[in-house]
Amino acid sequence: MSREQNGGLCQIASPVGGGRREIVIRSFSGAKSFPGEDIDLEDGKVAKDREKISRCYRPVKIHNQALLSGLAYCISSCSMILVNKFVLSGYDFNAGISLMLYQNLVSVIIVSALSLFGVISTEPLTWKLIKVWLPVNVIFVGMLITSIFSLKNINVAMVTVLKNVTNVITALGETYLFQKHHGNTVWAALFLMIISAISGGITDLSFHAVGYTWQIVNCFLTASYSLTLRRVMDTAKQVTKSGNLNEFSMVLLNNSLSLPLGILLVFAFDEVDYLSKTPLLRMPMFWLVMTLSGFLGLAISFTTMWFLHQTGATTYSLVGSLNKIPLSFAGIILFKVPITLENFFSILFGLLAGVIFTKAKMRERSQS
Repeated sequence: MSREQNGGLCQIASPVGGGRREIVIRSFSGAKSFPGEDIDLEDGKVAKDREKISRCYRPVKIHNQALLSGLAYCISSCSMILVNKFVLSGYDFNAGISLMLYQNLVSVIIVSALSLFGVISTEPLTWKLIKVWLPVNVIFVGMLITSIFSLKNINVAMVTVLKNVTNVITALGETYLFQKHHGNTVWAALFLMIISAISGGITDLSFHAVGYTWQIVNCFLTASYSLTLRRVMDTAKQVTKSGNLNEFSMVLLNNSLSLPLGILLVFAFDEVDYLSKTPLLRMPMFWLVMTLSGFLGLAISFTTMWFLHQTGATTYSLVGSLNKIPLSFAGIILFKVPITLENFFSILFGLLAGVIFTKAKMRERSQS
């Protein structure tokens, strides 16, 4: 639903509902049969041996599934940002809205094909559902575009640290809109996030005012998306045929509605003129990388559901916050970002503040 470049999924999508669990079980699970299971064997020794094998096999499979799903989620979420950064900075591609549009088109094609062949189930896009979801989708498109614009001008590590500001805005919104109270540890972690963002910006050798402005706007839009989604979800479920709205339906809904709006923005930002002149569109390798970024965007949704089914929302949140640490260092190394010792510690401080915040939120959830 929400790509990693925008800070991961909103908390509203964390629990694995009944319909979602059924989809994930069908996609990723399934008992493995042993040869000759249909044969009626009277030999007790063979039956016992088979029972031992089955008993030994099951726990290994569960552990492997959890580990494999966690690795798949981490790799897809990290790769998404790094590939986007490579397209924008490595190729010096200056049409961020067109990149978003192509990625969403790839997602729509894949999800529609999977739904058509019965691999996944999605809700039909009715006019009632579209009218309810349209305000959320406008914020969603703005969230993706501002994220791409900021990533174009800021290094990956600082983008990761600045995204922590989203948590501050969301927490304030929850307090004033939903009267949700947070503990002192949560507010202390949020304060540390603000300090790390400010110190990181001051010590950033590659500071870019336009990039930082886009990222701050992105933080407000991401928080608004999270808060608005909580209000719209209940209404959206009421206008669906099944009375539910699973992850795949939200992916299809968001990405489908973003296409006409994205086309309008391509013309509004005059990207058509750039696209007609750039030699990048005549390079097969560039199209391959662009298509890969579209696949990775969708892979985040699939691996998130898989990981949530194998573990839970608590483990998912903790791994998501820890995953930002290798992502930041990979961004510094791969793109040869000039960095000072002060900036390095500011980034590390911000990443650790994110882990503290996640732990504090987990403690709040367990107490409630």
